[in-house]
Amino acid sequence: MTTVISASFFVNRILHISKALSWKLMLKNFAISVIKTLRQHGFQAFLVGGCVRDLVLGREPKDYDVTTDAYPRQVMEIFPETYAVGAQFGVVLVPAPDQDHGDRAIDAPTKSHAVEVATFRSDIGYSDGRHPDEVRFSKDPREDVARRDFTINGMLLDPLSDQVLDYVGGRDDLAAGVIRTIGDPERRFGEDKLRMLRAIRFAARFEYTIEPATFTAIQKQAAEIQVVSRERIRDELTRMLTEGHARRAFLLLDESGLLSHVLPEISAMKGVAQPPEFHPEGDVFVHTLLLLDHLPQPCPMTLAWGALLHDVGKPATFRVADRIRFDGHVDVGVKMAEEICSRLRFSNDETEQILALVDNHMRFGDARRMKQSTLKKFLRLPRFDEHLSLHRADCLASHRNLGTYEFVRQKREEIPPEAMRPSPLVTGDDLIAAGHVPGPKFREILNAVEDAQLEGRLPSRDAALEFVRREFPA
Repeated sequence: MTTVISASFFVNRILHISKALSWKLMLKNFAISVIKTLRQHGFQAFLVGGCVRDLVLGREPKDYDVTTDAYPRQVMEIFPETYAVGAQFGVVLVPAPDQDHGDRAIDAPTKSHAVEVATFRSDIGYSDGRHPDEVRFSKDPREDVARRDFTINGMLLDPLSDQVLDYVGGRDDLAAGVIRTIGDPERRFGEDKLRMLRAIRFAARFEYTIEPATFTAIQKQAAEIQVVSRERIRDELTRMLTEGHARRAFLLLDESGLLSHVLPEISAMKGVAQPPEFHPEGDVFVHTLLLLDHLPQPCPMTLAWGALLHDVGKPATFRVADRIRFDGHVDVGVKMAEEICSRLRFSNDETEQILALVDNHMRFGDARRMKQSTLKKFLRLPRFDEHLSLHRADCLASHRNLGTYEFVRQKREEIPPEAMRPSPLVTGDDLIAAGHVPGPKFREILNAVEDAQLEGRLPSRDAALEFVRREFPA
């Protein structure tokens, strides 16, 4: 069946993309203007970090960072609307002008709506494995670069002359496709344990290798990732899952030893066999990582996590009878996914959708046999696009039969919204008027009326009231 997409969809999509590109260009120009202003006041200033890496690679940076020898209080004097988000570490945010309100700065900007300005510094001691014990501001950009994580993130760019200042060999490692720490890897990871996950993420995103000494240091310190806040771990894992290279990221997590410490439930999938008639691809771990390869891009965060966790209950329910079986793996998986979401501090809304994806992923197998009422209720699940995408990826990572996917997709297109979620024919007030006492029975009656309505057996309010009188006498 041919899917018809309205012209307004394309217009809105083009406008969205155009606005996003316009914003990125504006942010880049704003970052350059920040550098010009700092230099006009007699300070050094350069672009630094990921934005330089991306510009060297010919990619569009998502944000821009500036490094300078101006102290935080001096930056805040030059830019009065600056936000001191980490002034003790020399970091402030300069909000970009609001595109919708002229030159007025954006209130309480996020990182993607501001330029981060950091003072040259050296860090002294990291006793907690997360934050420097002491920060010493510097006038030497070389000293500032030496404290950063990876060579590919340690280059400076003078946007006025378009000159790259590379004191750490970042350009060579970009050309060679290598992730390497700046200086001693054990020291770099000892300073901030999260860098171990960032090394994995960059290697997966850019399809680079991790330099042997850097990888060995990760393997040696993998257990120490536990000192990092769960929120920071969650955010790094989410980036790995949604940047388009999730399978490689999780293979590297496993090889490095990090996976068993950040997500032991996923590590437990390794070696758990599946019935070959349904899963010729291999064990639960292999299947899950193959599934991640088939997620849409860009991928919603909840879909990515739902995909990762959809079979998390299988290791605990594995048994061999007439064939390999995983009885109750969905119910077990929902409970395990709920614990993982709680541990990683997901919001209630995020958790609800992730659990819904785990809970409903096996229902597609019954779609062709569902009553009309059941099918319609299934199709109107919140964010059903994510359920459908998960099912498609699940099929492509196993038997590759998309027959049920096409059936469900077609039914969703065929059934109009008003038939999927019709206005109620009977209300609670109607039940009270008919002599029913409010209580748990109300929900049973209203559900029965809705099911009959969705089945097409109740064409009118009068028919619905007669149905109630006949099936549920007061």
